[in-house]
Amino acid sequence: MSYALITGASKGIGKAIAEELARRNFNVLLVARSESLLQTLAQNLADKYRIKADYLALDLAGAQAPQQIFDWCRSRQYTIQVLVNNAGYGLSGSFEKYTVAENLDMMHVNMLVPVQLTQLLLPQLRQQSRAYILNIASSAAYQAVPLLSLYAATKAFMLTFSRGLRQELAGSAVSVTCVSPGSTDTDFVQRANIGEKGRKAAQKVNMTAEAVAAVSVESMLAGKAEVIPGLINKLGAFMVWLMPKGLVEKTAMQIYQ
Repeated sequence: MSYALITGASKGIGKAIAEELARRNFNVLLVARSESLLQTLAQNLADKYRIKADYLALDLAGAQAPQQIFDWCRSRQYTIQVLVNNAGYGLSGSFEKYTVAENLDMMHVNMLVPVQLTQLLLPQLRQQSRAYILNIASSAAYQAVPLLSLYAATKAFMLTFSRGLRQELAGSAVSVTCVSPGSTDTDFVQRANIGEKGRKAAQKVNMTAEAVAAVSVESMLAGKAEVIPGLINKLGAFMVWLMPKGLVEKTAMQIYQ
């Protein structure tokens, strides 16, 4: 019996991906900080879709979090077929606004946890007849975003890591897909402390977490390499590529001031 492991699964895109996978008859392992939310979600998914669901409440900012997840799966003899690296968050405002510890915690959750989990679980994924790695990046991965500088850089890292790893695993049982959502109706703006101007701009183009999840899972199972959900977001990424970088970055900064 194999499972899909989803980080950041208690709410937002992660929760919606967990439900989408359960709907497609995948057993799920849910990882996030809130035990109460995870317990409720696991029970609901098991009852609704008649699949197996378990959860691990864990703060991914902890240095040993990836190893703890791996050890938990091994101790319960869970076989991983799908790894969804979804957990992540942003910090808005000037780079100097935050302490070294705050910035490093975000880098750890957004970059190091996915890399470590991938490395720990890849030998097991290779043993499956078909396996998947789904990395959730952001449309911010395609440009520098002043006042979200470090967050955008972490997502650019995830995008390029996904591209390279996909080529390395070509011809194996493991497919790598990177999805880069734009503005989504989640708690991101609250956690990132986005200002009123940025919130209003986001509301105009917001996608639902369920819509992003449906595109993400469908793209993963189809073996696609790189996906930007939503026509507006696709157009935005194209315009970023087309226009002078300085102009794009100056415009982006005005949104978050």
